[in-house]
Amino acid sequence: MNNELTAQELHQIAMNHIGKELEEKGFEFIAINSQLKKHPQFVCVDAENKLHFVMVSAVLYPNNPSEYDTLFMETFVNHANKKNATVLFAGVGIANSTDFNLPITKQSDYTINYEGIQTIS
Repeated sequence: MNNELTAQELHQIAMNHIGKELEEKGFEFIAINSQLKKHPQFVCVDAENKLHFVMVSAVLYPNNPSEYDTLFMETFVNHANKKNATVLFAGVGIANSTDFNLPITKQSDYTINYEGIQTIS
């Protein structure tokens, strides 16, 4: 029996982390899509009613959570501009807290490497 977390489960951890931050910052959710590789994950508005598309990326150690596919992001920003929306990127690094080189299982604790939401233009 393999107890390693799936890519979708890791993505859900990242989604929960970012969703809480967006709530704390006063964003109001219009739509949430938690499916892996479906963008954006959050469509929301801020206190000034400005539309934001939030992309969430969960990556495993040793990958850098702040890096993203620039070609895809360019295409996505163009789409957002047509909707008069701002693109926000939230990269969340996840690792086994006991040993970063071990897989993350349903029984293990994990640690998060997250540097905040980036505005992409």
